[in-house]
This record gives sequence, C-alpha cells and structure tokens, in this order.
Amino acid sequence: MARKGAASMFATALLLGVFANIAPSVESIGVSYGMSGDNLPPASTVVGMYKANGIPLMRIYAPDQAALQAVSGTGIRVVVGAPNEVLSTLASSPAAAASWVRNNIQAYYPDVTFRCICVGNEVAGAAAADLVPAMENVRAALAAAGLDGIKVTTSVSQAILGGYKAPSAAEFTDEAQGFMGPVLDFLARTGAPLMASVYPYFTYATNPSAMDLSYALFTAPGTVLQDGEYGYQNLFDATVDSFYVAMARHGGAGVTLVVSESGWPSAGGVAASPENAALYNQNLINHVGKGTPRHPGAIETILFSMFNENLKESGVEQNWGLFYPNTNRVYPISFN
Repeated sequence: MARKGAASMFATALLLGVFANIAPSVESIGVSYGMSGDNLPPASTVVGMYKANGIPLMRIYAPDQAALQAVSGTGIRVVVGAPNEVLSTLASSPAAAASWVRNNIQAYYPDVTFRCICVGNEVAGAAAADLVPAMENVRAALAAAGLDGIKVTTSVSQAILGGYKAPSAAEFTDEAQGFMGPVLDFLARTGAPLMASVYPYFTYATNPSAMDLSYALFTAPGTVLQDGEYGYQNLFDATVDSFYVAMARHGGAGVTLVVSESGWPSAGGVAASPENAALYNQNLINHVGKGTPRHPGAIETILFSMFNENLKESGVEQNWGLFYPNTNRVYPISFN
C-alpha cells in the first residue's frame, strides 16, 4: 500500500463497493495479509487465525506459495495481487501473462477460492500506462485457461482524488484523469469492480484542526457534512461517495467499488493509539453493511492489516496490525 503518497497529498478518498454479480453481505469483510516483517508466524498459523476469527476474505499483495498452499481448501476467498514489479512485463507480453496465470492462479485452482486478481497496487506516474494492457493480457490468459470467471481489477490510492471536498465536487487529479478513463472502461466492459484504499486516518492526521476526530472514527452524534440532499455523519462514507462521483465523471457510473484497504494505526503518529484503532476498525466492521448516503447496500471492505510489520518504515507504517507477530491481539476486535 502506497499510503505515503496519500498522506503527502493530504488525502481524501473513498471507496465502497461489492464485487459484481455477487450478493453483498457484512460477512464479506476481509483482512490484508501483509508480509513485510521478519518475525511473522508461518502461513499455516496465519490461515488458522483467519479461520479462528471468522475472517472469510484475505488479500495478499503478490502470489505467495506458502500462503496459497495454506489457504487451499479452506473456503477463504483470496484477492491476489500481480505486483507493480511485474506490471510492465505483463503489459508487454501475452506469453508472460499466460505464464503468470499458469504458475500463480491455475496451479492452485480450484482448491483456492480466488476472489479476483488485483493487477498493480496504487500505481502512479508513467507506470500507469501499463495498467490496462496488463489487465487485458491477464484477463485473456485467464480466459484461455478456462478461468474467465475470475475478475481482473486494480487498486488505486485515495490520493487520486486530490484534496478533501464534498462528494458532489469530487474529481480525480489531472494525472489520474489520464489513466482512470481507460481503467474504468475495462472494468465496465468486464463487470469487474474498482478497488481503492480509503484512509480517513490520513485525511484527519494531515490537518487535525480541520475536522473533529469523531467524524473520522464513526462517532459523530449527527450530520457533519450536508451535501445537497445527502447528509454525512462519517468521513468514510463521504470519501466512498466521492469516489463514485469522480468515477461517474469518467465513464464509470456502473462500476462498483471495493474498499481494498482501510484501517487506523495503533501507534506512531497523530491520534494513533490502540483505543482509536479499535474504535475505528470495530465501527467500520459494524458499519459496512449499511452502505453510504448515495449508495445503500453492503460495502465489501478489506482491513489493513493482519500484523504489525517491522520491515516497513518506522512510525505509523509499522503499526496497522490487528495482531502482533506473536499472534496476540493489539486490541480487542470482533468480526461477528
């Protein structure tokens, strides 16, 4: 996750959604299995933690043999990433895309229940030109392997919305407008969702004086932002609907959103504490079945992250986990 970019652009973002053609439910809450740590438990233990906590959806950022083997046969759905490092190769070579699908998807199917393939994560700059060609080649490779039921998408940063504004005024940044049109066209044609990271934490922490913390933590007692006929009581909903408005401006009115990352750090920065992290994440879990003012209906959401990861940059980046690497909880949380 490229949250540093989101923070530096004072972020606002949003995201909501459900995967196309699948009935949404509150039970579609998932957790990202980040692996940037040298002290994490083995994959078999991690998958056992998903099962014990009733977490039905896992996101991994690159194909990991141990994780895919461990999750095999469990029924836990998996969002698997084709990481940014392979984007240009997948874009330029249908043969490379076919090999990637064969080795990382077909080799584990159907024992692994693939939710979708996320080609690239928060891609920016010149590399964004490779997004749609890579997605097209991966989709063609899946079809050739008889796996065209597995959707292909990408995950974008909330930073592509630029600064915080009312949802009705939302628009992508100039840079993002250069690639989001083709991305949304691909998703609309194939019935796939757009995935996006939604971090009210960064919007708040960048300028704490601009809003009350309760608006970011789902604890405001009433409407904080009135946007025409729509009233917003929390920043998550406002950013999700902002994404939808911006998407509609660029041909994506029929594309759904999936929250590919959201969370709150327990240490290392402004308003980062176990108490606030527990409050945000539990309220998020309890909230996503309700939808947003503009888009009622359950929001498929993936929390970041399963563990505190010690190989990330010091500060908040190391403190997004629901669990310590020793498998103890950082704070109480329930997925029921």
